[in-house]
Amino acid sequence: MKKEDLLRRVGSMQQAAGIRAVRCMEGRAGGMKAFEVKNDRMSFMVLEDKCLDIGELSYKGCNMNFLSKPGLTGRAHYDTNGGEAIRSIMGGMLFTSGLRNICTPCTVQGEDFPMHGRIRTTPAEHVCSDAWWEDGVYRLRIAGEMREAALFGENLVLRREITTAYQEKSIHIRDVVINQGFREEPFLILYHFNIGWPLLSEECDLIIPSSETLARDREAMRGLSKWNTIEEPIDGEPEYVFLHEMAADENGNTFAAVYNRELEMGLQISFSKKALPYFMEWKSRASGDYALGLEPANASVYGKQYHLERGDHPSIGPQEEAVIELTLTVLDGEEDFKKVMKEKEAYCSPGER
Repeated sequence: MKKEDLLRRVGSMQQAAGIRAVRCMEGRAGGMKAFEVKNDRMSFMVLEDKCLDIGELSYKGCNMNFLSKPGLTGRAHYDTNGGEAIRSIMGGMLFTSGLRNICTPCTVQGEDFPMHGRIRTTPAEHVCSDAWWEDGVYRLRIAGEMREAALFGENLVLRREITTAYQEKSIHIRDVVINQGFREEPFLILYHFNIGWPLLSEECDLIIPSSETLARDREAMRGLSKWNTIEEPIDGEPEYVFLHEMAADENGNTFAAVYNRELEMGLQISFSKKALPYFMEWKSRASGDYALGLEPANASVYGKQYHLERGDHPSIGPQEEAVIELTLTVLDGEEDFKKVMKEKEAYCSPGER
């Protein structure tokens, strides 16, 4: 709808789109600052106190993200160390792992690295939000920066910008990681997108342009032949993790998507394989932990020690920066599904489709 036509129909643009700063009042989320974003039929929450990650996402009233048993959770210093971190991992639409460790906790040269790193519980500073008209388009923006630093240690900054536009079905994430220190630093980052019910169900197709798919471990080998199907929940079922070698276009662009045939709705995550060469699929069918994780990363799911042993640990030099861009897009209807399938066919050779 054109700007003039829309403004004739609303008193405030907040009827149609806007950003509202909020503070949670109770439970494990008590005191957490966040932004509620409304964009026509899409709404989502950006967590100011947790890395500007995306806590919740819905479209046409349909929830799309997974929330773990603790529910919406704020910063919890007491349970972010070692394996205790599992008590503060709420899932959400996106949580960011890094910046010096991803996946399993470990100790290297006497230094402890918590599960999925520290950045996911780091509050943002220099935070700003804006909503404005530009060339007839109503744009929404949230930005801020998170710092992972220690006395005599690292000084890494993650500057994040999240944008969308009225009636656009996409959320754009632009991250700039800067080493503001004067020594080379380990740099690992993983984007943990978590799909949940009712979008996630037995009616889902998982669409990944994968040229090769491997099981992380012996448990995952059991489910390797069905990596791209979503089944019903099962009591006590173990998690499965699969490693994908992603096909991409000539510029390195690739994606992963899930589409619910019954709801005629889905999600697509687009990113650059050049910036994020690893991709993991986390499939949890356990009753009460029913979730699908789509996880582009710059390092392997085997984590920090794996790369140290191989001698290929990702790093970032002093005063250097790395730019990473991802787009989360809602798929609405069969036409969107067909476009995604055509995109997959364009990336993959006939034998990979």
